[in-house]
Amino acid sequence: MRRASIGTPCDSVLARPGDCATNAVLNATPSSPDAQSQVQHISGWRRLVMWPFAMLVRAWIASLRLDETEQDVANFTKCDEPVAMVLWHNRLFLAALIYRRYRRGRPMYALVSASKDGAWLDAFFSLIGLQTVRGSSNKLGREAATALVEVLREGKDVGITPDGPKGPIYEVKPGALIVTRRTKTPILLIGAEFASAWRLRKSWDKFYLPKPFSRVRMRCELVPAADLADREAATARIQARLMELNPDGEFAPVNS
Repeated sequence: MRRASIGTPCDSVLARPGDCATNAVLNATPSSPDAQSQVQHISGWRRLVMWPFAMLVRAWIASLRLDETEQDVANFTKCDEPVAMVLWHNRLFLAALIYRRYRRGRPMYALVSASKDGAWLDAFFSLIGLQTVRGSSNKLGREAATALVEVLREGKDVGITPDGPKGPIYEVKPGALIVTRRTKTPILLIGAEFASAWRLRKSWDKFYLPKPFSRVRMRCELVPAADLADREAATARIQARLMELNPDGEFAPVNS
């Protein structure tokens, strides 16, 4: 196992900025007029006030000390084909870390709610380098799924929280694999174990915030597209592996 600080990446193992770069651009906002009218946005001074927070998050993740194996890093930096990164909703704080450390230069899209709350997250993601597809299972679901398919077919990556946006915690929803199965895209299962972290206990997912300068055990496991052919078997496998990659002593695995 190797240890590293985000501020001092090991060039012999990590992909250098630009190694996974692509110049293609895709508008991933649902395209129909009705869909666009339902998508909420943040602009003007509201967007401006997000900038200091985004800078704080960048400094915060740069302070974290990571434990990672060379195989984990090889999976994190896989860029020979588009991938879908799958992580539990309560590890979403690490999305900025994953992008800035392992995937910088390669567009990554996340599914974000079309609501006003989602608009704030959309604005924040844009400031740290991530792009979004707006929609959810309850609103613009079909439009959002189509946009995600287009993202993958354009050669870009997507991020999926299979228990989001409202839970239940640690439960992979049946529809979480629809986009990856349709496009025959491999999955990267993301794991994180925190040596010291705060938890937002009033949130449905008990969201994790790793303490600055703390140690985080990062893990990444590749699931080939061929292993996703059987939906029920694939869902069960991903459920089990995510639980193993993300130990949480406060919660027993689903169906245990």
